Amino acid sequence: MRNQEATKLIFDLSFAGRRGAELPASDVPSSAGIPREFLADTAPPLPEVAEPDVIRHFTNLSTLNMSVDTHFYPLGSCTMKYNPKRHERLSSLPGIVDLHPHQNPADIQGMLGILFEMQEMLAEIAGLPAVSLQPAAGAQGEFAALLVAAAYFKDRGEHRTKVLFPSSAHGTNPASAALAGFECVQLPDSPDGFVDVEELKRHLDSSTAVFMMTNPNTLGLFEHRTPEIAKLVHDAGGLVYIDGANMNAILGITRPGDFGGDMMHYNVHKTFTGPHGAGGPGSGPIAVRDFLADFLPGPVVGKSASGAYELQQPAKSIGRVRSYFGNLGILMRGYLYLRTLGAKGLREVSEVAVLNANYLKAKLADVLPVPHGRTCMHEFVASAQKVQKELGISAMDIAKRLLDYGYHAPTVYFPLCVPDAIMVEPTETESKETLDAFADTIRKILGESADLLHDAPHSTVVSRPNDVQAARKPILKWSPCCDS
Repeated sequence: MRNQEATKLIFDLSFAGRRGAELPASDVPSSAGIPREFLADTAPPLPEVAEPDVIRHFTNLSTLNMSVDTHFYPLGSCTMKYNPKRHERLSSLPGIVDLHPHQNPADIQGMLGILFEMQEMLAEIAGLPAVSLQPAAGAQGEFAALLVAAAYFKDRGEHRTKVLFPSSAHGTNPASAALAGFECVQLPDSPDGFVDVEELKRHLDSSTAVFMMTNPNTLGLFEHRTPEIAKLVHDAGGLVYIDGANMNAILGITRPGDFGGDMMHYNVHKTFTGPHGAGGPGSGPIAVRDFLADFLPGPVVGKSASGAYELQQPAKSIGRVRSYFGNLGILMRGYLYLRTLGAKGLREVSEVAVLNANYLKAKLADVLPVPHGRTCMHEFVASAQKVQKELGISAMDIAKRLLDYGYHAPTVYFPLCVPDAIMVEPTETESKETLDAFADTIRKILGESADLLHDAPHSTVVSRPNDVQAARKPILKWSPCCDS
């Protein structure tokens, strides 16, 4: 019954005249000086429901959700680890949530102090001295950093037009580069899954602005030739961008600035346990070398001669990329995470994340082999090609069936260099018991009939739609009360 109710639209519960509150008649003229062309001919077709209808509707909907609080999320393409409730409690203290962004900086010295410390901590972790907290997601951080690069070269009078990246790069890399006005050049990876250094050499020239790479890379492997790569790019006059999506593997162990990066972004909502959801909220601060600091999005938080915290505009700033100080709610949770763990705890995060990934990889090696690397970092990319050939079971079948067992599906079919890819990141917040249970479930699924798996999941409201048809011809259910 719960699932049946949860699949209804709020409009399905609407009855004329039903309401949850009754307001007094308005004493404001209906037109209120608004030009006629801006007024609707009829009232909007809002649902008419009582308060219990609304509460039950959204509560029932929530029972259909998967979340990191209710399920294991082995989502290889995005670090999804448990969000400590201590952060939720502390970030909701009145002295934090009651602040308003238009307050005078003199009245929010505590908050500005937190943001200043956050900049300092992110700079230290990155090994890059200048930080802007403004970008609201990793992709926006990439975009902002590439705008910084463009401004830097323009200021130097250099006309550089190309951004290079390996074929295993996150899709946001070329998208951000294109939006920033650069020509995108994709390089094939080497057979062992790393950046092909010889291919990079062939493409580097005076038009190269930036080489974008992820380290650890998308296969969960550490790019051990990064210093050599960085030297090649720098010798050609370009900059090295490090995609920080996989920072969860190297916190407190090594730093992008130390192995050659000039710019990077963080995903605070991934690496530092801000909650995910519905495409946001997110936070993607960027860290850059000192010679790029003047071009950062501004304002940034600095200190005046008297020691007071103030908002400062970098001398040659590309301007704002987001309102106010950035996504403050996520930044606050990231700050609390860092203060809770300290330097020693942060290193342990990565050590356990790498341990968990290698443990799970070893548990599944005989049924889902990993083509690249004897060991991995925080994640691994297995191949279902063997079970596809022998059992007729695809990576998608496994992923969909996992939903029936209460696990979120891992990323499948990415990166493309691994056939029938299954990309798994257990994170450090999962116990050995959870990993064992997940591995046992994979084995159980591989013992089930292919026909059963082809129709999985069986326990969800929607089983398995035709993905192509669903994208091209979506069926949107709509209540008759909204027909016009």
